[in-house]
Amino acid sequence: MAHPKRKISKTRRDKRRTHYKAAVPQIAVDPTTGEAHLYHRAHWHEGKLYYRGQVVIDKTGDEVEA
Repeated sequence: MAHPKRKISKTRRDKRRTHYKAAVPQIAVDPTTGEAHLYHRAHWHEGKLYYRGQVVIDKTGDEVEA
């Protein structure tokens, strides 16, 4: 396994890590329910799973034909 020949300084290490940052997740509002959710994610509201404003799964677990 490779080992470094010289110690990497704190400055050099921190320069490399300047691009590591947490991104703020984008929040969308469903047009049908008004529920806030993450973009491109289905979300539950009152026993139904919604995606892009349409019911995907009902509380009983039956899928709805699109």
